[in-house]
Amino acid sequence: MKTSEKVAYIKGLMEGMALDTTKNENRILGEIVGVLEELAATNNALTEENIKLRDYIEELDRDLGELEEYVYDFDYYDDDDLDDSDDDETEDDYEYESETYNDEDEDDH
Repeated sequence: MKTSEKVAYIKGLMEGMALDTTKNENRILGEIVGVLEELAATNNALTEENIKLRDYIEELDRDLGELEEYVYDFDYYDDDDLDDSDDDETEDDYEYESETYNDEDEDDH
């Protein structure tokens, strides 16, 4: 049973008891039921919004998964493309501003 249905049931019980709402005790019960109705309506609205957001997040997650498969598709690359070793450079060489420097050359200065 949903919260709004429970509140409606309580309200029906109060109306069925034919409580005198001019008495303070009964008036307080009526106000409490009014607050419960507002809380139930807010809860229903938040639940509906939560469902919409969950569906939206799931859709984004699927789209992101498809994008990841497209971008990170490892079958696309050959094994030769992943090999970074060059025969003409040593481990001491590194690239800097489009020029190749050798660590041994800097020691000479």
